[in-house]
Amino acid sequence: MALKGNLADFSTTQILNLINLAKKTGTLHIYEPIITDETIYDGAGVERKKVVPGAERATLAFREGRLILAAMGAQDGHLANVLHKAGKLNAEQARVIRERGQKYSDKALALMLINANYVSQADVVRSIKKHTLDIVYDVASWETEPFAFEENATPPADRITVPIDLKNVIIDITRKKEESEDLVRELPNLDMALKFPEAPGEKFRGIHLGVDEWRVVAFITPKNSIRQIAKACNMTDTEIRRVVVGLLQAGLVELVKSPGMQPKPGTGKPRPGQAPAVKRSVVERLIAKIKES
Repeated sequence: MALKGNLADFSTTQILNLINLAKKTGTLHIYEPIITDETIYDGAGVERKKVVPGAERATLAFREGRLILAAMGAQDGHLANVLHKAGKLNAEQARVIRERGQKYSDKALALMLINANYVSQADVVRSIKKHTLDIVYDVASWETEPFAFEENATPPADRITVPIDLKNVIIDITRKKEESEDLVRELPNLDMALKFPEAPGEKFRGIHLGVDEWRVVAFITPKNSIRQIAKACNMTDTEIRRVVVGLLQAGLVELVKSPGMQPKPGTGKPRPGQAPAVKRSVVERLIAKIKES
């Protein structure tokens, strides 16, 4: 019997538990939910609108009951980006490697980077494992997406896979789900934008931002939605919420409506998923504001 349905009826934790116990090999596809006008009833007899699959949102690959790879539709899973996100490459190194390494597979590219002493084998494995787990933890917070498990479908041989025991993943999901739910309550709408306060000097004085915070700060402008910033920074919904909520709670940024939330007549539909252009002067402007205060 094919494993398919909706996360409203069968949670991510339940799916992972089944894959683990049955030692299944294959790929789990999760799709954007499209709500129709058709009414259906769930197992408890509760009425709701039927949801059908839209564009693919994420994929999780398994081999003999172990998680081996994950991909998010909105993220760039290129090895250079994964290593940059993990802090193993700087932005310029990642850019050059992406441009020059387009014709190489992940395995070939990793071998070249290791031989050139850019990274170690352990760096590659740890970075891919973290990237995979971050996606799984984000997927675990979804509740209405359709899904389908494709038996025996595995990643191409040239992709780097890292086997991960699902038992530990399931335990971590339970713990992280509470954090994710809190973050969604704090920041429910990722189509909002951010701006710096008028006089940030006192607020920023003595504040030490981490790498992720600085990456997000570099894209902050009322023109960029939080969702666009997440895409530009290669972050999951949970990761961007964690950073933005921290900045909001510290009073370092403020929420505003993005242009995409108020489309002008005749301009066509907004494209909230489009990555924004980098505003290289934003950090300099921020520092200047602090000095002026």
